[in-house]
Amino acid sequence: MSFTAESKEELADSNVESKERMTDEIKKCPICKSPIMITDYAHGELVCKNCGFVIDERLFDFGPEWRAFDDDQRSKRSRTGGPVKFAKLNKGLTTEIDRYDRDIRGVAVQPERKAQLYRLRKWQKRSRMSDSVQRNLSIALPELDRMCALLNISSSLKEESAMLYRKAVSNGLVRGRSIESVVSAIIYLVCKQRQIPKTLGELEEASGVKRKDIGRSYRFLCRKLEMKMPVATPIDYISRFASRLGLSGATEAKAIEILEEARRQGITSGRGPTGVAAAAIYLAGRLTNDKQTQREIANQLSGVTAVTIRNRYEELVNALGMDI
Repeated sequence: MSFTAESKEELADSNVESKERMTDEIKKCPICKSPIMITDYAHGELVCKNCGFVIDERLFDFGPEWRAFDDDQRSKRSRTGGPVKFAKLNKGLTTEIDRYDRDIRGVAVQPERKAQLYRLRKWQKRSRMSDSVQRNLSIALPELDRMCALLNISSSLKEESAMLYRKAVSNGLVRGRSIESVVSAIIYLVCKQRQIPKTLGELEEASGVKRKDIGRSYRFLCRKLEMKMPVATPIDYISRFASRLGLSGATEAKAIEILEEARRQGITSGRGPTGVAAAAIYLAGRLTNDKQTQREIANQLSGVTAVTIRNRYEELVNALGMDI
């Protein structure tokens, strides 16, 4: 039996019409045409809320077959395992053979089984380092974890940084560069994207890599990954600087208000954001009697000097016409 082109088109159109008709019938009740449905999981039925007509009586329950009455029972009976974590070498999905030579009940393993466990442990370690990418990640991910803990970076940003580093390694962008500089550049990039910027001075102190090398790796990654980065503003640094200096909420709000007025007048353009933010905090502290000296602010904030704070402070006072 052969089909012409026209008959094939008619058959396809009829199939589309039948599918649309079936979806319309499922969306609406066939009795009262109401679109509001109630799913009864206890009886496996789809019921119309308006007239009570049972539309489907063979629903599948995709939930677990066990019951749990509190969080402790739910965690014990769940069999899905932990979530995928890009910050771990094998994404948290591997089975670990520890070095304690004990079984699941904590009983010491028999001496004749210790040699077998030793061989299993050795081959597991070798399988993890099977290629250059895994060897690179085994060095970079612990370094990323250490730096994120030192810089007080959240786990979500750490996961995003690990995912971006894996992408850079798979594209061959780390070859020829130090792992520490690339990790620092990726942390700087991700924090800047999420408007929680870290200064190059902080990253230099945490990683031990010169800020010049971090900046070079940062620009290289942005160019190769074709990423457009937002420009960091002084307001992005206010919350972190105020928290480190132990200032009140009124001083922080006043500093943000000063910076918004300075931005409207175009005073902050062409200036380093950290210096302008520190000067705004100093000015706001004088207005709210939450005073700290320029030297004290400079000592607690990396990458900012007392001379920079003094110059930016005088510019803000003169441009905004404040009488201090």
